[in-house]
Amino acid sequence: MRLRALLETDALGLRLLGGEDELDRTVRGVMTTDLRDPSRYLSGGELVLTGLAWRREPEDSERFVRILAAAGVAGLAAGEAEMASTPDDLVLACARHRMPLFSVDEDVSFASITEHVVRQVSGERAGDLAAVVDRHRRLMTAGPAGGGPEVVLDLLGSDLDLRAWVLSPSGRPIAGSSLAGAGPAMPAAVSATLAGEHLAASRTGRRGPHRITTAGATYSLFPIRSSGRDLRETVLSDWLLAVEADAGDWPEERLDLLHGVTQLIAVERDRREAARTVRRRLAQEVLELVQTGAAPAEIAARLRVAAPVLLPGLGTAPHWQIVVARVEWEGGDIPGGPVAQALLEEVLVDPGAIGPDPSDRIAVAHTGDEAVALVPLPSVPPAPSVPSVSAGPADAEDAAAVTGLHADALLAAVREPLSRGLADDGRLTLGVSAAVHSAEGLRGALEEARHARRVAAARPGRVCAAGHQELASHVLLLPFVPDDVRRAFTARLLDPLRDYDRRHRAELIPTLEAFLDCDGSWTRCATRLHLHVNTLRYRVGRIEQLTGRDLSRLEDKLDFFLALRMS
Repeated sequence: MRLRALLETDALGLRLLGGEDELDRTVRGVMTTDLRDPSRYLSGGELVLTGLAWRREPEDSERFVRILAAAGVAGLAAGEAEMASTPDDLVLACARHRMPLFSVDEDVSFASITEHVVRQVSGERAGDLAAVVDRHRRLMTAGPAGGGPEVVLDLLGSDLDLRAWVLSPSGRPIAGSSLAGAGPAMPAAVSATLAGEHLAASRTGRRGPHRITTAGATYSLFPIRSSGRDLRETVLSDWLLAVEADAGDWPEERLDLLHGVTQLIAVERDRREAARTVRRRLAQEVLELVQTGAAPAEIAARLRVAAPVLLPGLGTAPHWQIVVARVEWEGGDIPGGPVAQALLEEVLVDPGAIGPDPSDRIAVAHTGDEAVALVPLPSVPPAPSVPSVSAGPADAEDAAAVTGLHADALLAAVREPLSRGLADDGRLTLGVSAAVHSAEGLRGALEEARHARRVAAARPGRVCAAGHQELASHVLLLPFVPDDVRRAFTARLLDPLRDYDRRHRAELIPTLEAFLDCDGSWTRCATRLHLHVNTLRYRVGRIEQLTGRDLSRLEDKLDFFLALRMS
């Protein structure tokens, strides 16, 4: 707003004392101060309100006004409650520095002026931003707008003083003020909490915005959602807009503005979805060749075509890794394959990628309820001579240079938020292969990832993952043990111990776990449990007595070990 508009508002009780030629200055805020030097709190464009308590002698006026002018203040308003009139030295100082000067009637409080200015400035900013958002929406609908969602989030920050982020369902930052260097980045734990709360609220049917307080700050969560589809088809891949503010007391105009922003970001989301079509087609072609047993040379040729698309700018044939995902909904009425495909595109991150959307280097196909991701992995650091995709198997030195995805890290990043999105009727299981760099290795990597996913499926929980490392262990056999055999085996060995623990609080099960983990070492186990060795011997003796087993025998140790793993 302009200074002139303040002067024309009779209720504010302002009288112009000087600076008539400067009344078209823009007012961006208000500051009330009686500090002798308020410069550290000024950013430019303020109307400064003062009761003149800083003035002890006439020379103070020149010093005070010079500070305001240097800071780019829009104007100065002096209260008359303490003085009968505004001092002449202040009027002269303002004239020298071309600083508009007002006197404030003693019947008008500074709070009234502040409230009026803030209301007007906020309204004008929101109107200006709404116009920009509308223009940007038309541009993005007609064609590439340049800048993506970051442009709109920057406007929210500069015009409405709102910090905002676009987050993936797992909490990965896609866009936001922190990504542009304006303020600290959102901690990963906070973004994961916000994503989980958003998914939980969405599954219960609550309308946005959803408000949550975490880590000492309040956030309002606005869904960015694909319309016209069953929520379960998109809930694991829809973005959300997180605004660091409590939208509970916002006027309808501001809420409408933020909903407009989400619609604008949804356009960008749909554009990125459409851009993935080529990568999806390439992944589907490679997957079909691998599954049908095509010649390695044919697969290698297809990979050479895919590499420039999947690794723009790198121009090298990378190592490859395969991730298999399966999403299953109770009732079976929602196909899980497309859901898993969109999910993998959001949560898989190429470690060599740079930029706000690393999933642009992930190609995902789907078949039935299963999705298969082909993940390119450049060598880190780059080798002097990079092998082609048709080269033979990597040797140990070459394999050591590859940085790839790990099942446990992937699970830790997505388990908590996605579990809330799956609620009580969905399940996600993931399998991760080892890295390969030849066409011959892809079929084995695909089977390896599928076996790992089946291992994950045998575990409890809404979200489970397993990696290729586990396929060389006994755990590979456990998923294929029938459920009734598994229950009978564990009950026969462990139920007597559980019953005893429940009645006597004896902690025999934890003692057994520690004893096996310490390879039967009495000293190490007693130290771990903070027990005397004699106490440990008593507990192990009780375990043997209750089960009829002998923990000095390898066979009995192995049975206990498997029972604990399957329980």
